[in-house]
Amino acid sequence: MKILLIEDDMDLGNGIRIALTDQGMDVTWVRQLADAQRQLEQRGFDLLLLDLGLPDGNGMDLVASLRRGREGVPILILSARDALSDRLLGLDSGADDYLVKPFELAELLSRVRALARRSYGFDGETMELRGIVLHVPTRRVTVNGRPADLTGSEYELLRILMMRADRVVTRRSLEEQALPGSQANASNSLDVHMANLRRKVGEGLIRTVRGVGYVIDQREVGR
Repeated sequence: MKILLIEDDMDLGNGIRIALTDQGMDVTWVRQLADAQRQLEQRGFDLLLLDLGLPDGNGMDLVASLRRGREGVPILILSARDALSDRLLGLDSGADDYLVKPFELAELLSRVRALARRSYGFDGETMELRGIVLHVPTRRVTVNGRPADLTGSEYELLRILMMRADRVVTRRSLEEQALPGSQANASNSLDVHMANLRRKVGEGLIRTVRGVGYVIDQREVGR
C-alpha cells in the first residue's frame, strides 16, 4: 500500500514512517503542503496521513481541494486539535478518520488497516478477488490456486486495479503509478502491459472503459 505522510514534526514523522515501512507499506514523507501537492500530481497514493498544522498552510485546505476534485483517496487526519468542533469539521470536510495527538503507533497502524479494509477490502497483506489472490509482502499472485508469473509492472497494474475494484482507474493514473518513465512515455506501452497481464490472469477480469481507463469489477459484469 502506497501512503503519503504529511507531517512536519521530525520525530513523529520519522517514527510513523518507520512503523509503516516495517509493516511492508511504501511511505512517502513530506513536511509541507506544497510538497504534498507536488507528490499527488506526480504519483498515485492509496492513503493519506495528514497533519493539519503545517508550516505553509492548513491541511484542511488540502482535504477540501481533493474532495472538490472528486479525488476519493482515503484521508486520515493526525492532529493535536482535539476539540469536538475540529474533529467534526475534519470529517464533514471529507476526511475518513481523525486521530488526536499524541497517539500510540499501534493505534495508528490499527486505524490504517481498518481504513484500508473499509476502502479496499485489504487486510494489510492479502487481497482476494474473483479467484485472484495477491500477497503484498511477497508479491506472489495466484490465479485460481495456480501461481502467475508477473513482471514488476504487471504486478503493479494488477495491485492498483484490485485496490480500486469497481472504480475506473484512468490510463494516466496507471501509467504514472505502474510504469517507469521511459515506458510510460511510449504511446502503446500500457496497452502492451495490459494485454500481457490479461493473458496471465484471464481475459474476463480486467474491463476496458473506452476513452477513460480500466476497471476490475468485484462481480463479473452480467452476473
